[in-house]
Formats: sequence, structure tokens, C-alpha cells
Amino acid sequence: MTIRTLAVVGTGLIGTSVALAASRHRVTVYLSDRDETALRAAAARGAGRPEPPPHPVDLAVLAVPPSQIAPVLAQEQARGLARSYTDVASVKARPEREILATAPDPSSYVGGHPMAGRERSGPLAARAELFRDRPWVLTPTRFTTKLAFDRAVGLIALCGGVPRVMRARAHDDAVALTSHAPHLLASLMAARLRDGPVPAARLAGQGLRDVTRIARGDSRLWGDIVESNAGAVADVLTRLQEELAGVVAALYDLAAPDGDGPGPETRGKSRHTLVDLLERGIAGVGELSEDRADGGER
Repeated sequence: MTIRTLAVVGTGLIGTSVALAASRHRVTVYLSDRDETALRAAAARGAGRPEPPPHPVDLAVLAVPPSQIAPVLAQEQARGLARSYTDVASVKARPEREILATAPDPSSYVGGHPMAGRERSGPLAARAELFRDRPWVLTPTRFTTKLAFDRAVGLIALCGGVPRVMRARAHDDAVALTSHAPHLLASLMAARLRDGPVPAARLAGQGLRDVTRIARGDSRLWGDIVESNAGAVADVLTRLQEELAGVVAALYDLAAPDGDGPGPETRGKSRHTLVDLLERGIAGVGELSEDRADGGER
């Protein structure tokens, strides 16, 4: 499906990256954002025109937080911004429910989520190649027209992504494990640096930097994301909490002085608990490596 005109609502990292990629293919892109500074920065980078389109565009991309997808879609549909609509939010089920209940025309919309990003935010961090060879999930509803779906696939092609179709709930359960819970864990680990021994941060190696890298993300945006997918994220963290409790108990067993703690059998079981976790971690990283080679989720 050929896209000649595009509107991008929201000029943060993802919205501006979409606009830059589309502009490279000579698509006429119109930009809008409540933040005039972000809008001007995106336009200055050549992402598009910071003005409303004179006529409805082929496709509008809503690059706003999950909680704002439904109200922004209703607003833009009411004023006739585009013939078809999609979004790039990392939560799909809640916006879908709200859209089906409130949108003037749910049939012209298909949910979308490019599985790409950076720890930095804002239009200055945007890159046209951000989505190259990355999965881009689409979550059509029973009302989504073929035309709306095909236009979204056309956008993915312009950006160099790989389309994947999922149900909204399945998508949210997956990203709770692969993105949302890890972000909270990174924040928890990074926050400990403020309460740890004074020299601790000065001794940090690459391992800690890797673990905490994503904690730099926009706190308001990530607060919205996690709240919008709260149930699925809580389920992941609950399972981690249960396993972490077993690891903590094993560590206390092993930390106890000889003759003043558990016997050899209990120590052996505790040692096995730790080694088993480390081995399962190695196996899990192997799954990521295989998925990455196949263009899988970040």
C-alpha cells in the first residue's frame, strides 16, 4: 500500500523516528505536538512540516502515551485528520477497549507497536533507521478494515520493520515480561545506588551499567506505560518475587558461620538453588540470542 501523506501526532523519540524514516522515502509528513519545543526540534531535523495538513492524509500515527491513544484518536477522527490511523504505544489492550467504546470510527484504526527504542528520549534522540529489521506488532480488531491494516503494513515497510500480528492481550502479556517489568527492575537496581555505600557507584563496571541502562527512560512516559499494563506487570513481578524469596533464603543459609547454621544437606540444597538459577539464566540469554538473530524483540 503506497503512502504519500502522513501525519505524526507526538514528536518524541518514536514519533520523530517514524517521521524521519517516512520522509526519506519522499512521503509528505505533517507534525503536531502540544510541546512546541519538541515540535520545532523535530521539524529542524527534517522530520516533516510543523503544520496541519490541508487535506486528510493517508495515515496518521499517534505517538502519544497509552492513556492518551483513545482520546487523541477520537479528537483527530472528529476533525478528519486522516483516512486511516495507527499508534506506536507499547500497551495495546487498554487503548483498544477504550477505542472500541469511544472512537467515532474504530474501523479505520489498527493498533501498532514497533519493538524498538533507546534509553534516551525526545526528538533529538530519534533515528530514521531505528526500526530497521525490528518486529513491529499490529493488533487489528474485528472492526479494522483491510485498507487500514494495509496502510499500517505500508508504514512498517517504509520504516524497514518486520510486521507481526498479535492479539492485544497476548502482546501486553509478552511485553510485561520482556520490557515493562525489566524497566522497573532496572530502576530498582539503579535506585539502590543512592542508598548504597558512598564509593559503590565509583566502582561500577559494565555489568551494572548494562543492568541499569534503561532506567534513564522518561519517568512520566514509563509511569503511564506501566499503569496501563499494571496487571500483567504485577503478575511477572509476583513470580520474580517468589523466586527471589527462595534465593534470599539460600543466601542466608550459605552466609551462616559453620557450626552456627544449617547442616551440610541444607547448605547443599541452597548451593543447588543458586547454581540452578544461574544455569537457567544462561539458558534464557541463549533464547534471546536466538531471537535476536531472527530479528526478535529487543
